[in-house]
Amino acid sequence: MIKSLGWQLWRQGRIRETFSSSVRTTVALVGVMLWCLATDQVRLAIPLLLGVIASALAETDDHWRGRLATQCLTLLCFAAVILAVEASFDRPVALAAVLAIAAFTLTLLGALGDRYRTIAAATLIMSIYTALALQPHGGPPVEQSQVMQLLVGAAWYGVISVAWAAAFPMLAVELNLARLYDALGRYLELKARMFLPVRGIDLEQRRLDLALHNGRVVEALNATKESLFSRHRPGAHPEWLRAALHQFFVAQDVHERASSSHENYDLLVESFFHSDVLYRCERVLELMGRDCLSLAEAIRTRAPWSRKRATERAVEDLLAAVDHVDATNDQGEGATLLRARRALRALAANLRAMNEEIAGVRDKAFDRMPADTALQDSSLRSASQVAARLKAHLTLSSPVMRHAVRLSLSLLAGFALMSATGDSYGFWILLTIVFVCQPQYAATVVRLVERVGGTVLGLVIGWALLELFPAPLLQALFVVLAAVAFFLLRTRRYALATAAITIFVMLSFNQVGDGYGLIVPRLLDTLAGSVIAGLAVWRVLPSWNAPKLPQLAAASLRAQAGYFLAIMGQYGVVGKEDDLAYRIARRNAHNADAAYSGALNAAFAEPERVSRNVPAGIRFLVLSHTLLNYLSALGAHRNAEHVPLADAVAAADCLVAALEGLAAALDATEPLAKPAGDTLANENCAMASSPDEAEIHRVLRGQLSLALGLLPELRAAANRLIAE
Repeated sequence: MIKSLGWQLWRQGRIRETFSSSVRTTVALVGVMLWCLATDQVRLAIPLLLGVIASALAETDDHWRGRLATQCLTLLCFAAVILAVEASFDRPVALAAVLAIAAFTLTLLGALGDRYRTIAAATLIMSIYTALALQPHGGPPVEQSQVMQLLVGAAWYGVISVAWAAAFPMLAVELNLARLYDALGRYLELKARMFLPVRGIDLEQRRLDLALHNGRVVEALNATKESLFSRHRPGAHPEWLRAALHQFFVAQDVHERASSSHENYDLLVESFFHSDVLYRCERVLELMGRDCLSLAEAIRTRAPWSRKRATERAVEDLLAAVDHVDATNDQGEGATLLRARRALRALAANLRAMNEEIAGVRDKAFDRMPADTALQDSSLRSASQVAARLKAHLTLSSPVMRHAVRLSLSLLAGFALMSATGDSYGFWILLTIVFVCQPQYAATVVRLVERVGGTVLGLVIGWALLELFPAPLLQALFVVLAAVAFFLLRTRRYALATAAITIFVMLSFNQVGDGYGLIVPRLLDTLAGSVIAGLAVWRVLPSWNAPKLPQLAAASLRAQAGYFLAIMGQYGVVGKEDDLAYRIARRNAHNADAAYSGALNAAFAEPERVSRNVPAGIRFLVLSHTLLNYLSALGAHRNAEHVPLADAVAAADCLVAALEGLAAALDATEPLAKPAGDTLANENCAMASSPDEAEIHRVLRGQLSLALGLLPELRAAANRLIAE
């Protein structure tokens, strides 16, 4: 029975994901502890373990060759800061300068990309770990040669990391794909709520929830793309990589189709209030969302994905219901109902295509992938690109530069407090500052609360473990477990991760000294570092998000204009061709939308004196995301057989010009005047259709009319965003 239960637990994807993400750290930490105990070199455990932790914090997702190069670069950076701290440790002024310069330089280097940002943060942490290892804490002085064990621990973890990447190249890709389909499934469930045909529901809030969650989907798409790119090589691909690429391209297509809006939801509810057709749309989206969630679980467990028949039946029932609505066509019905019927047909066609794409994952329909499977290379390839990227941030208007200055001054303030109080554990103040001080105010406040609360919890649990389990071997076991728990929880439950690392510190130091004596210094130093970090992010060159909303809104509109041009360039030419240029334009539009929604989300927690434009920002987000939905519907219905008619081309030119003009006004923070009557009439042109023309022309006209009709509201929201 126990064996059966264990197998069932192992079959759970979340448990397997947790295991795969912790096994490298566990092996490295257990190896260190076993070696230290076997050789009676317990005093070396702390620097070796800290080296493992720093190296694990610097780990990035990559192919084993890239992981090897990254580990070599990481070890060089670690060696540089270890030598610098060792050389200046006995001279407080020089040591303070080394730490401040390291913080400033490494933060700026983090602007080169996520990989460099991760390495830079870990290197800064290593500099403080070096000082902690050199500090005697009332015991016998530590030989400086022993501090180099930090580098040995980091190298040991690096060997394990590279070997793991070579042995299991697909694991990181699978985990990213599973997270992507989790986010996509939740997005489809939120989208389904938009079709609930009930009067009086808060559609505005539902649109906002959808727009904010879209940022999570975009983040998951970007992470998966980078994971695939690092393993994507010219020539034939192994079977698992072909399957992963196919699943990624399906997710992209489903996201575009799920983002589509074919009509104002209020109009659909009013037109089909007495029909069950919208309930059927809701059910289809809900079932597709569940399909995505079950696919995510299948990817995690590497189990065959058996899709439920319910989704296909629901799609069939929806198509039959739409046919029934069309069959009851009344010759005397008005233009509004005709417009609603056209939108309903386009919506049903879109849902049917989504169903076919998702079913293609089950059937491994690799032939459905785009002919161009190249992925965008966003890495830096030359010294000139590096110089250009750094030069762009050498100004106080750059959030990266402001954070670099802020973090350096915070460390100097923490060092001054440590020196003034003579605190032998004072480097914990600096370590707290590094972990708590984030580029954004809201993130810093959250991290501050979690850090203090987690420290208190960790001290209580650590004290209990010292009382209940005095045996050194048991404490060594808890040291390893606490470190593993830290890595498992640090990105999702930071308060618990802080508690785990606090337990790690107490029990580790108890192996070579007095763990009880750490309780008060650890608490006071955490409080001091948190206060310094909080004051710094509030008062020292603060990077508020609310004032940046107009510029981010402008970038979003420009990216949407670029996406729209890419869409229109395929109508009547190549049709639905997801080549690299098109996918980049689509990703840029969604990235810009996610950047705006992320900044707006962070602005909620900022002081009222700087966030007065947040209500206007919410309204703009809802409208701009709705516009993106209308454009996505155009992307979903791309067609090579029918060239857009002249009136649609004129309306498209009008839309692009309006978006560019609105973006320019937002960039200049100058309210945009109401357009002249003829321009406004052009924006809201009816674009009447003839009965004998192709359905795609009606769809194209309908989507352009929706987008153009949104411009007056979008313009008003932009003006309020600027004014407030």
